[in-house]
Amino acid sequence: MVARIGPGILVLASFGPGDARGEREWMASKILSLRIFEDAGGKMNLSLRDVGGEILVVPNFTLHGDCRRGRRPSFDGAAPPQIAEALFHGFLEVLHTEGLQPQAGIFGAHMTVTLTNDGPVTFLIDSPGETQVQ
Repeated sequence: MVARIGPGILVLASFGPGDARGEREWMASKILSLRIFEDAGGKMNLSLRDVGGEILVVPNFTLHGDCRRGRRPSFDGAAPPQIAEALFHGFLEVLHTEGLQPQAGIFGAHMTVTLTNDGPVTFLIDSPGETQVQ
């Protein structure tokens, strides 16, 4: 076993060739502040920080797969492996600077990932584009 978390968030992360530090910081902030955990009234009103949840980040370039044409996905939108690996580790560093201890999958490895989803809650989050760090 490479990594394991308790209640929290599983992030399947994919990076494009133009992703920079600004996108990683925006994404980390968004993931940590999304109010997606239930409060005492059963309303999605609490963030990962609020509930003290954990985070597991698994690299998954197939999220950039484009299946609109033909029968074989195109991965042209994904960053090349050497760039994507640096972006992945940079994203983990951003989470560390936010005070988290993220668990992580192994970049480039064939992994078996098991998830127990507590409710039908899955989100696709994409950065708004070229984000500038102020």
